[in-house]
Amino acid sequence: MNVNGKELAVEIEGDGPAVLFVHGLGGTSNFYQVQADALAGAHTVVRVDSAGAGRSETAGAISIESHADDLAAVLDEAGIDSAAVVAHSMGTLVARVFAARHPQRVTSLTLLGAVREPPEAGRRAQRDRAATLRAEGTAAVAPGVVANALSETTRTDRPEVAAFVRELVMRQDPEGYARNCEALAAATDPGPVDPALPLLLVTGADDKVGPPEASHDLADAHGNATVHVLPGVGHWTALEAAGAVTDHLTKFV
Repeated sequence: MNVNGKELAVEIEGDGPAVLFVHGLGGTSNFYQVQADALAGAHTVVRVDSAGAGRSETAGAISIESHADDLAAVLDEAGIDSAAVVAHSMGTLVARVFAARHPQRVTSLTLLGAVREPPEAGRRAQRDRAATLRAEGTAAVAPGVVANALSETTRTDRPEVAAFVRELVMRQDPEGYARNCEALAAATDPGPVDPALPLLLVTGADDKVGPPEASHDLADAHGNATVHVLPGVGHWTALEAAGAVTDHLTKFV
């Protein structure tokens, strides 16, 4: 799909109220395969590979705001007025910006492994990762993602999930991944989620990237959100706890 002057990989399937999936840094729309399959029987499921990620083009500047604008354009091209939005990791910042800019287009918001605006050390780390990607490629960063973002339980008991996360990272375009790292490094807090917008937060008890405190803080600021903290789960929530995430999401949307 040609969106805002670039080609994005977009998959649309099913029929019914729309659900829009937004992946995180280092991910693709395939992150949500289990959840998309479960919802497609009763919903129009829209999955997007964000600019610079997966099968989408790396073109022009990339920012949290540009990703949010791309989501609006995707819905326009698909003829969809509004959708329940499901987002992961860096995508939770994108989804919050999208909801703030286009409140009439978001019927509910589900945030998996919600992240905060990065502290200065986090910004430096993302800029360093971008430099590594440009100099050495994805193979230089994939082991760290697997080691640091998955729980020990997942790495030990479900090595196939670790292998899939490695594959997601390894298949990224290094320049696109680098630009998305820089987008996260430049991110600012989008502000609290509108209390009128239904909000579900799901995170892992062992998530070091989007720790439970971040989800609880967002819930407290919202005032009427639901938070689920999944034991033995790290940051790749929808993969590490596919069944639990699907159950929570199906009930919520």
